[in-house]
Amino acid sequence: MQNFKKAELYGSWTAFLAAATVYILTVEPTAGFWDTGEFITAAYKLQVGHPPGAPVYMLLGRIFSLFAGSPERVALSINIMSALASAFTIMFLFLTITHLARKIAIPANNCTTLQIITVIGAGFTGALAYTFTDSFWFSAVEAEVYALSSLFTAVVFWAILKWEDSAGQPGSGRWLILIAYLMGLSTGVHLLNLLAIPAIVFIYYFKNYPATFKGFLKASAIAVLLLVAVMYGIIQGFVVAASYFELFFVNTVGLPFKSGVIIYLLLIITALIAALIYTRRRNMPVLHTIFLGITVMLIGYSSYTTIVIRSHAGTPMDQNSPDNMFSLLSYLNREQYGDRPLLYGPYYNAPITGEYQRRPAYIQKEGRYMPVSRPTGYHYDNRFKTLFPRMYSPDPAHIDAYREWGRIEGREVEVTHEDGTTETIVRPALTENLRFFATYQLGHMYLRYFMWNFAGRQNDIQGHGRLLEGNWMSGIHFIDQQRLGSQYGLPDHLEKNRARNRYYMLPLLLGLIGLLYHIQKNKKDAWVVFLLFFFTGIAIVIYLNQTPYQPRERDYAYVGSFYAFAIWIGIGVLAVYDNLRHYVKGLRGALAAVLIPLIFIPGNMAIQNWNDHDRSGRYTARDMAVNYLESCAPNAILFTYGDNDTFPLWYAQEVEGIRTDIRVVNLSYLSTDWYIDQMKKQVYESAPLPLSMTRDKYLPGTREIIYLFDQVPVPLNLHDALEFILSDDTVNKLQISETEFTNYLPGKTLTLPVDPFHILNTGTVEPGRAHLIEPEMEWYIRRNFMTKSDLALLDIIATNNWERPVYFAVTVPSAEMLGLHNYLQLEGMAYRLVPILKQEMGRFTGHVNTAAMYSNVTEEFKWGNIYDPAVYLDETHRRMGSNLRNILARLAGNLAQEGRHDSAAVILDLAVDKLPHETIPYNYFIIPIIENYYLIGEGDKASALANRKADLLRKEMNYYISMHRRFRPYIEHELNSALALFRELLTTVSGNDWELEYQLNNEFNSYYQMLMER
Repeated sequence: MQNFKKAELYGSWTAFLAAATVYILTVEPTAGFWDTGEFITAAYKLQVGHPPGAPVYMLLGRIFSLFAGSPERVALSINIMSALASAFTIMFLFLTITHLARKIAIPANNCTTLQIITVIGAGFTGALAYTFTDSFWFSAVEAEVYALSSLFTAVVFWAILKWEDSAGQPGSGRWLILIAYLMGLSTGVHLLNLLAIPAIVFIYYFKNYPATFKGFLKASAIAVLLLVAVMYGIIQGFVVAASYFELFFVNTVGLPFKSGVIIYLLLIITALIAALIYTRRRNMPVLHTIFLGITVMLIGYSSYTTIVIRSHAGTPMDQNSPDNMFSLLSYLNREQYGDRPLLYGPYYNAPITGEYQRRPAYIQKEGRYMPVSRPTGYHYDNRFKTLFPRMYSPDPAHIDAYREWGRIEGREVEVTHEDGTTETIVRPALTENLRFFATYQLGHMYLRYFMWNFAGRQNDIQGHGRLLEGNWMSGIHFIDQQRLGSQYGLPDHLEKNRARNRYYMLPLLLGLIGLLYHIQKNKKDAWVVFLLFFFTGIAIVIYLNQTPYQPRERDYAYVGSFYAFAIWIGIGVLAVYDNLRHYVKGLRGALAAVLIPLIFIPGNMAIQNWNDHDRSGRYTARDMAVNYLESCAPNAILFTYGDNDTFPLWYAQEVEGIRTDIRVVNLSYLSTDWYIDQMKKQVYESAPLPLSMTRDKYLPGTREIIYLFDQVPVPLNLHDALEFILSDDTVNKLQISETEFTNYLPGKTLTLPVDPFHILNTGTVEPGRAHLIEPEMEWYIRRNFMTKSDLALLDIIATNNWERPVYFAVTVPSAEMLGLHNYLQLEGMAYRLVPILKQEMGRFTGHVNTAAMYSNVTEEFKWGNIYDPAVYLDETHRRMGSNLRNILARLAGNLAQEGRHDSAAVILDLAVDKLPHETIPYNYFIIPIIENYYLIGEGDKASALANRKADLLRKEMNYYISMHRRFRPYIEHELNSALALFRELLTTVSGNDWELEYQLNNEFNSYYQMLMER
């Protein structure tokens, strides 16, 4: 056994080094898209990120950032933290597999060399298979919480196995205390770790009690209750109780702020110390361990004091401002993201029958906590409620998806409204509700991800159920052909997609073999692993209750489940050896049983996944952020909207110190009081935002919605409109009930007088374009309401009075621009607000300032290796690159219209060289590139691109037309899009290249005829 322990120790560190080498070689060198820029920013300067926060991750990230050497390498240092955490996860997975495998293969203390080889081989196979899984590798090379969260789960599961080995021996309880502490600490990273509790409970049960049906039911109930108690009783309940104490002692007793929290903490500490002393003196080891576990769990959970402390410090990024118990509670409960029904609730079309007031929000005012708003909750018609509600969102797009995935027919129910009118509404059936759960939530949003990791993946295009996007595939043609159609002759963008990974279902098969073998050899351990698999996978699906059309793939949330399945992949090696040893004896049999799975499963997964997980050399997100910032004039205000046009910019400013004179304003956050408060503060070189609203005008529950009506025949001056909206006089409000009034605006057309001399003095418009300045701006808001964010935006525009440049990122949705489109001026990756009315016709937003934009693009823009075929760009990066190609084509077109053909040629060449098809596949936006080449007399370049695009379209059309008829309804969108693009290409070539035009015309007519015949 000593030899085994030595082999296990060396093997675990070998697994760690192998995984660490892989992850460090492929780690992203800077911030990426989505949340990574925000996490790096939060860690580097200990700032407050999005709810529910990750203080432990933040503190560890700060430590790693100290070794960066320069701000430019901070992101790499924190990304390496994820790589090392992931490598340690692999190490503990190896130890977990060998522990479980040893119980099967080495039942006695004496072990043979063959047994050691098979058990260690099982550990390597399972651990390395997980090393190269799609989802885990994705999280291992970026600054996200999931790598560190996985490490906590791995250590906790390994620790309970160590307790199992030492149970009954003196000091064995320390493992349970360690687990409790790690779970408390892990809440400062992510709550996923708590889902290991049921597996832990059953290991404890199987070790201490004989397994009976009654005992099994009791243990199941205890496991679920303990999980609920920790999640809601300790994690959330601790802060809820503290908030009640704070409210009582401040508002009722009249003590200063924070006094209630201090009293509460003193009582908790005193009670725990008393309980520990009492149980120790009375020799009550079980209760003593429980109280000690609660104590250390709370010590670990106390990492959240970091969030409160840093919020008090007023950091530039201080999301939700959780500086008191009430805002902290809202922060921890993720209230800004809304709630969802879980076990019982309404369908998406349930009629509202009444309202109620939820828990109020509080602010600190005059030495007390004052309630400022009570969010409205709704009562629904009981006939439209159901157990286990899965289809609940009233969003029209979600409803369409419910109907598609759930195949809803329902039954008609007559509903009588308060005004006496009746309406017939189709109520979904419970079976349809469950069908949506099975097909979309379980099938599409979990099993599809599971198969990505253990069967193979079609591509990295986000899938919403389309045949050609983001499905799983095996690489075995007859299986894939039945599900996805022929896999021969695929369009170029699908065939060459780097995430087209084929595992031939080998990891899945070995894992299933391992599962069955585990059940056969050790049912108790198999059940424990299954609980880990279920609660970190399917239970999360049930709890999240996700709506359709998620903004990104969510596979990273289920890596704990894939971890558990990797254990069975390792156990599967024992099954292979157990059967192979009858045919191949001795050492040869053991080596074959280990090496064959090791080569064909982890080895093949490494080969298949390397090119779409290697992020080394990818600076795209960081450089796109720089391009947004460098598109703006000094001291600008830049409005953004989503994660990918905000978080990378925060990273660029906060970490690398790029263009800190610009104030980045996220319009999604601008509807909250805490964010408006922060915008009124100086940050680095950026002065406070020009806002006239005082705090009482935008408190929670105040002016959340402003209704818009077309009741006045003349436009409203913007300043007058704001004064009307900000008025608290009921004369200027809309009465919606006997006691309730709400703000509104009687007109949708707004005007803003313009002083041309002031415009020129502030540099808003160059002197050479002074004749284009409008004496008055006039625009129409094509909506029936405004939000608080819209109100703040208009207030900034009015109060700013052109003193600071105002920009919108090109990625801001048009609906968020409030009808100002015709006064926007493209200067790069941002539109500048100017009092110049758009002159050019067409679908484009605003007009182009060719001089400013040409200078920005040629002198300031960075490209982040987006042009390098060796650098992997996923769908998000390709979409950003495609947007960049579009704005470059627009700039070139405007330069050509101005007669600046040489400058247009420079931009077009830049678009072709920096955004090649190999990295940013040619889509619709290559058409204006071709058109503009023709326009400036570069016919050879235009025709070469046109021929290249024609070849791509031919292959695409031929594939779609050759598809079996049962797949045709699922590719109508792709087929019609390809045909429309072919016609667009033909139109572009017409009159410019007669030979190519003739060829394309014949081909188009041929394709069109085939479609008509079909």
